[in-house]
Amino acid sequence: MQTNPYGTGPSATPPYSARPYDPTIGHSPTMTTGEERTVATLAHLSAIIAMIVSVGWLSFVGPLIVWFVYKDRSDFVRNAAAGAFNFNVWAWVMNVVAWIMLFTIVLAPVAVVLWIVAGIMTLWCHIRGAILANRGELYRYPATIGLLQ
Repeated sequence: MQTNPYGTGPSATPPYSARPYDPTIGHSPTMTTGEERTVATLAHLSAIIAMIVSVGWLSFVGPLIVWFVYKDRSDFVRNAAAGAFNFNVWAWVMNVVAWIMLFTIVLAPVAVVLWIVAGIMTLWCHIRGAILANRGELYRYPATIGLLQ
């Protein structure tokens, strides 16, 4: 008689990452560790690429796309993409606040400082996140607005 390594009862199903692909219930196949690291690295770097292409305004789109595509396939990739997205929302809010300050004239120097801080932090944090993701480590961003989990 074979025993179930996950116990008995309703919680006897294996963890999601151990389940095989089942087309009848729609589970996606799990990813290998190398694929997870590559896609998580892409989630971090996609924000920088989108930032350059859109002059800073759409940096959250890359991580959001990665999150939508891979959120059910890997917890590691989902957490990396959600962290990158949440951080980019924070940086986007900083940019909007800086633009509002710019139009008040008196606060224009503060706006310039906010843009510099947001730009440097965005580059530093995403590059650091990509390096750690490539090693298989999860990076926690220093500032986020928690929209995705």
